[in-house]
Amino acid sequence: MAAKNNKKKKKTKQDNYLAFAIFITIGLLIAAGLIVIFKKPETQQKAKNFFTYPTEYEEYVIKYSNEYGIDPRFVFAVINTESHFNENAESEVGARGLMQIMPDAFDWIKFRLNDDRDITFDDMFDPQMNIQYGAYMLSYLYEDFGSYELTAAAYHQGMNAVRAWIDDGTIDPDTFSIENGLEAMPSDLTQDYIYKVMKAYDKYMDNSQLEEDISNGKYYQ
Repeated sequence: MAAKNNKKKKKTKQDNYLAFAIFITIGLLIAAGLIVIFKKPETQQKAKNFFTYPTEYEEYVIKYSNEYGIDPRFVFAVINTESHFNENAESEVGARGLMQIMPDAFDWIKFRLNDDRDITFDDMFDPQMNIQYGAYMLSYLYEDFGSYELTAAAYHQGMNAVRAWIDDGTIDPDTFSIENGLEAMPSDLTQDYIYKVMKAYDKYMDNSQLEEDISNGKYYQ
């Protein structure tokens, strides 16, 4: 009986070794296959594009970023964070479109732009309109606060709230960044929002094709 049990144990160990060897072999084959795929010239660009953030609506982003003096890569970062490029996005509080424009923000921007076109808040589902209004808002906030981190904070929480945090000394606008002072911001949601926007901004800064389009003034008229 003991001899039979020993044979079973021995067989079980052999089965385990065999299974482990098969697992390792399959893993190595997959890794080798990926290396071959990504070394092929025709797939290198595809691989590069796969690992970069999306740049949909580039025509409108570059056009209005140039018009209002804001970095288009920052606009892309906000769109990515706000709606993940869903032009039909609508939040529970009523923000609409790619850049999640609120009703009161729409009215304020329309007034600031002296926009006499026959448009309503429903037009914020239109990508071009939404990006124009969002890019203007970001440019206004950047001119006011002087940093992309605080621009993101004001876009998310409102310029009055950020101004109050600066005035009461909660945050220092001269040194504030995601590495310095982020935890001092009273709103955890706004902290998280700033972090996501700035990390996305870093990704867009690394997009060489987008950099080339911006440098060439592509789409700008």
